Amino acid sequence: MAEDDLELLITAVVAADDERQARAACDGLLRRVGGRVVRASDCSDEEPGCWSVTISLVSGERVGQNVAGALARAVRTFVRRLGDELPLPRVACEPPTAWTVLDDPDPLDELLPGVERLLVEAWAGGDPQHRGRAEPAPPALPADEPASSTRLLLRVDVATDRSAGAEWQARAVASRVARNGKITRVAPHGHLLSVHVDLGSTENSPDVALRDAVASLGRSGWSAPDWSGPSATSRWSAAPAPPAGITALELTATPASAFVWTVPD
Repeated sequence: MAEDDLELLITAVVAADDERQARAACDGLLRRVGGRVVRASDCSDEEPGCWSVTISLVSGERVGQNVAGALARAVRTFVRRLGDELPLPRVACEPPTAWTVLDDPDPLDELLPGVERLLVEAWAGGDPQHRGRAEPAPPALPADEPASSTRLLLRVDVATDRSAGAEWQARAVASRVARNGKITRVAPHGHLLSVHVDLGSTENSPDVALRDAVASLGRSGWSAPDWSGPSATSRWSAAPAPPAGITALELTATPASAFVWTVPD
């Protein structure tokens, strides 16, 4: 893929018993739009009986002077290819990515049998985390991690009243840092919804892990690391805060030896 091409990543959550069924459910979509499956994962712990399948393809849009405009057009153009009965969705854009969620399964059911929702992402210059590489193993539980490793945690505050929308926006942000991030809980935070994501472990020290994660997110305005014992936290907030979408982010890097694994209620 050329450097100025836009990559599309389409993630379908479908009702399926296993990976074979999940991939088969996406055959019609692949025939319609092309591309290749780069990941299939069991998400039944979050949604019983569901699998997530991610498809990668190159968009017809190219990066120009207005990167945000090209990203948004790439998402909308793809949605038009899915059928005339689909209304054009609202697109969230935070270069180098733009995304939308189609959470009304009825117009998509013929193309994607058993679909629950569809996340459409456009990336400028390809995904910085190299999504096309082989899928890494999921993060081990802290009890199995080396004592020298660091756990990365992310909190995404979203102005929305819908948990599904908050989760998908958090997943889009988390995917810039780690491919195997896991949502641990979604909690009200004033008029916002806070999505907590476990990004897994790294062999880097907390200060290096935090610095690398901040760089991967590609936003300016992050606070200097705030240290609490061996753990470091950095925060970002939108100014002014938007009426909808992501309003704040918080990254925490904690040594595995100090990490306490909690199971959400």
